Amino acid sequence: MNKKRSTELYQRALLSIPGGVNSPVRACRSVGTDPIFIRSADGCRLFDADGNAYIDYVGSWGPMILGHRHPSVIKAISEALEHGTSYGAPTELEIELAELIVQLIPSVDMVRMVNSGTEATMSAIRLARGHTGRDMIVKFDGCYHGHVDALLVEAGSGVATLQIPGSPGVPAAFVEHTLSLPYNDSATVRKVMKEKGEQIACIIVEPVAGNMGLVLPDEVFLETLREVTQESGALLIFDEVMSGFRVSLGGAQEYYGITPDLSCFGKIIGGGLPVGAYGGRRDILELITPQRPVYQAGTLSGNPLAMAAGIATLKQLKQPGFYKGLEEKAEKLINGLDSLAKNAGIPVFCARVGAMLGMFFTDRPVKCFADAKSADLQRFSAYYKGMLENGIYLAPSQFEAFFISSAHGDNALADTLLAAEKVFASL
Repeated sequence: MNKKRSTELYQRALLSIPGGVNSPVRACRSVGTDPIFIRSADGCRLFDADGNAYIDYVGSWGPMILGHRHPSVIKAISEALEHGTSYGAPTELEIELAELIVQLIPSVDMVRMVNSGTEATMSAIRLARGHTGRDMIVKFDGCYHGHVDALLVEAGSGVATLQIPGSPGVPAAFVEHTLSLPYNDSATVRKVMKEKGEQIACIIVEPVAGNMGLVLPDEVFLETLREVTQESGALLIFDEVMSGFRVSLGGAQEYYGITPDLSCFGKIIGGGLPVGAYGGRRDILELITPQRPVYQAGTLSGNPLAMAAGIATLKQLKQPGFYKGLEEKAEKLINGLDSLAKNAGIPVFCARVGAMLGMFFTDRPVKCFADAKSADLQRFSAYYKGMLENGIYLAPSQFEAFFISSAHGDNALADTLLAAEKVFASL
């Protein structure tokens, strides 16, 4: 597979962009290779600068649930583009997308648009602190909620030091009010909330953890979080940047039957364009400026191109049978990978919920960040490189979920499993 042009572009990028990339995992250093540079995408495929084609299971890190360049999304963007690109003023499109989110997400009475998942989680935590008058927050090891200073503690991004700044430039004081607990450990949650519950403003969690691979909540974990926050007066925040509209039309909260106080969403609500949102109970959301004093603002929030793409996307997701078809494809793929790996004598642990999938190279169940970190990273690196050489584009990290779209047809799934069979045989 020729990668000459990608190599040239990477060397050029290193001169003007730190690390040659604008988001760290793209550098592919954890899998011991250089990044490929993408020229275009269509359906379930990416095409790189050298003309190589790949079946895509990253989907721009989740939002491309309809695949790339879906006709309805492209049409919506094109029509919005005819009127302008950004106004910094209200539009009807913002209302229409907000109404769709309120209609589809059980816990959301009102929603505020922002520009990224990081902005959404940062703003939701500020709102929780403003609502409760408390400072401390609880998160979970391996859950990543964006590069917010206070959340770079035991983060799925690879930061793994408890209550110590996860990055130079983050003062220790910024994380002293953050407690990071083991994911799926209900007993520890109850103990901490019994001791410190009156000081806790919120618990923020990925209800389906997609930033340490794919780790599913056990049968009581989310129920425990809801129970202890209600008892203590803290708020429960679901970070559904990944799971929202992926796990089901109503997100993980609908799938698991848990109602959080606040929810955060990412680029899937903008059809893959830069957008995020946070929403929840009316009495909490009405604390935000300009109505009340909890401040949050953004010049590009509610950008008309992103709003148009989001409306088109959510309307497609509402079509009868959409999620049933998506789950059937996801189930076929993950069962096939599991079977092929085990036939080749490769120990793997596979997980799936909705259109989110995960596979760890380990012989034991993965229920928390410590389990995920015990997986065989060298074997994953070899698997990643082998799949890439066979035309399959995966996230270059063991600690990322992968995603399927409605554009993945039977031929793409068959080609993926054929490639996996070859790669497993070589490991």
